[in-house]
Amino acid sequence: MNAARNVYPVSSTSRIANAARRVARRFNPHRSHREAPAAEIFRLLAVLAGLVALAPAAWAQRRPYIGYTYPAGGQLGMTFQIKLGGQDLDEVNAVLVSGSGVSARVVDYFRRLNNQEIQLLREQLKGLKQAAASSRSTSATMAEGAMMAGSAGNAPGPALVPRIEKRLREWVQNPACASISSIAIVEVTISPEAELGQRELRLVTPRGVSNPLAFQVGQFLEYARDPMLTATIQVLGKEATALRQRPAGEAERRISIPCTVNGQIASGEVNRYRLQASKGQRLVISTQARQLIPYIADAVPGWFQPVLALYDAQGRELAYADDYRFQPDPVILYDIPQDGEYVFEIHDSLYRGREDFVYRITVGDMPFVTSIFPLGGQAGVALPPSMNGLNVQDADLSAPRGSAPGAQSLAAYRLGYRSNPVPFVLDRLPDAFDRESNNAEATAQKIALPVVVNGRIGTPDDWDVFQFSGQANDRVVVEVQARRLDSPLDAVIKITNAAGKLIAFNDDREDAMSALNTHHADSYLLLKLPADGIYHVHIGDTARKGGAEYGYRLRVSAPQPDFELRVVPSSVSFATNSSSGVTLYAVRKDGFAGPIKVMLKNPPAGVTATPITLTGAQMTTRFAIKAGSTPTEGPVRLSIVGSTKVGDEEIVREAVAAEDRMQAFLWRHLAPANDLALLVYDRNYQPVPKRVVPVRAPLAATIRTVAAEAAAPAAAGTGPTSGAAVAKPKFTKQQITGRMRQLKFLYEEGLLADSFYDTKVAELETAQ
Repeated sequence: MNAARNVYPVSSTSRIANAARRVARRFNPHRSHREAPAAEIFRLLAVLAGLVALAPAAWAQRRPYIGYTYPAGGQLGMTFQIKLGGQDLDEVNAVLVSGSGVSARVVDYFRRLNNQEIQLLREQLKGLKQAAASSRSTSATMAEGAMMAGSAGNAPGPALVPRIEKRLREWVQNPACASISSIAIVEVTISPEAELGQRELRLVTPRGVSNPLAFQVGQFLEYARDPMLTATIQVLGKEATALRQRPAGEAERRISIPCTVNGQIASGEVNRYRLQASKGQRLVISTQARQLIPYIADAVPGWFQPVLALYDAQGRELAYADDYRFQPDPVILYDIPQDGEYVFEIHDSLYRGREDFVYRITVGDMPFVTSIFPLGGQAGVALPPSMNGLNVQDADLSAPRGSAPGAQSLAAYRLGYRSNPVPFVLDRLPDAFDRESNNAEATAQKIALPVVVNGRIGTPDDWDVFQFSGQANDRVVVEVQARRLDSPLDAVIKITNAAGKLIAFNDDREDAMSALNTHHADSYLLLKLPADGIYHVHIGDTARKGGAEYGYRLRVSAPQPDFELRVVPSSVSFATNSSSGVTLYAVRKDGFAGPIKVMLKNPPAGVTATPITLTGAQMTTRFAIKAGSTPTEGPVRLSIVGSTKVGDEEIVREAVAAEDRMQAFLWRHLAPANDLALLVYDRNYQPVPKRVVPVRAPLAATIRTVAAEAAAPAAAGTGPTSGAAVAKPKFTKQQITGRMRQLKFLYEEGLLADSFYDTKVAELETAQ
């Protein structure tokens, strides 16, 4: 019932910070450092040096990062543009989308400009507009300025003025979140045959691969509001100055259902949508927000928390939702009482907002599955479950795929429409079903171990009780899978003996591998039986709730030693003939404490790693990866596997890539990704400019010449400065070098005309 807590070992950065604090506490700031024993200081410094050595190699190479994509999906068969916000995206040149049927390319990139660069652009824009205004033919002059006649093949493009204006619109001096203030524009094409559902999207630069973000392939007509500009930071007492100034006509949009609407919520903003519905329609309004961006590090509760409300044409509230069961993304299910217009609205529960407060809402009378039963089955023999929901009459529920144990998604199909996905798990153990009435020890249902019981807490305050026989010192595991399978059940289990005495009890148990679930409501017990005899397993709901959707899978068996691995981050990049590393986390199951050997599986040519072993109960380690002299041809998939032996059985598990994400300034989670991406780049790589800067005399020589000419008359005693100090140059050498760098970057990006660039460089060369 408690909020999730991080159970992972402290990261390298945290260890260093903790060590530094220990040093500070040890040596009182009011005492001279000379009073501290020298040997102890050196010992502590050595500890700090060792911790630095353990820190991720990513410290030396900043990884590209994306914080949002908008819109976060699109319709089958469509080509459209999306906007992504992030940082360290310079030279972004490729887009990766998981699965097949979706392609994407980078259209444009707007790095975050500084104040001096903005000043240069404004000055140039002013000059271009003044030249146009003073011309006899404004249109001809603007065209001439836009074309920026430079050297052949060296012009930045046909639309300089609009391009500068766009850059200026996108720029803010103090962004609300600097880590999403660099902008990439990407064109996405979705094939009509692409598979529906969620993908992962990453950006690629010549030196790195970004973290993944969710991207949805949808089946309905899409509406998308105009992308937000970068939000500015809110100053206490002046918050209104940072609020989004949306035109009044954009507050509400008219839509036709079924459809998907896309938007971004700004601070204090409410978005409304007006639709026509008919009597008898079973309306589904389903939101994706937290599902798109699970964790926003500097937000409380840690994600965008949407609120939905539905109104009739007279403005009367008909339905309201700020979640769906235990999930933060709300869903409204409503039977339309009469023909007419209806309006639904969305806003953040605390009226927060920013570019990364992105949502997708699907609206219509499409099928929506509210529950299935059973929640899983035995691998190889499991049949499609039954289902409940809206608009699911005559719908076909997809059958479980394959025979390997593990979780998968099922969906219902009706009239060509696909429902929301629901989880279904396959297990190696045999299945059984609970049989009512088994609400007390006297009527307990007998089970033979090992078994997985599929059951429901069918009514409020219901309990299901199961009886098994055991021997003294037998080790028995009792585990519930419910919340991890989208059941609203908040399970509680207890074990009693034949006399009714309580032997063991558990409410919540955190599953470190279920990182997107912040309420770990599933129960778990591993116990040693005290004596031969009869034992009873009781399962119920902590809040004494129940219903058809309160399903569970209850495993009662001897321990099944096993483990899972997570590897962080989900992409790694480094230069040829060098190395980097990732962090491995191991979660040991059912008391497993054996060694785990970790190694690369079928690595690309030239990529190697020395196998390592996690010993005993070790939970985390660093894993070094080396590259030879050959770079990879773009990002490739890397596979890290762990293996161990339990008795005569060898267990091999592939590490799941993950991102270390912070929730609400405190708790950390390992959010899973589809793949571990590797990029090895040429260590001698130098970017090829898209536009070549005109060749000029070296700046250092020019500065020396200007200084020498100024100093010569004074040295001869003949100049106007004879007998007096020579006037200081207008700019220092460092300032001139910095401004030259800014001019170079802007020119290469196609934001400066040749003439303006030449003028500014000449001013710097003659500045005194």
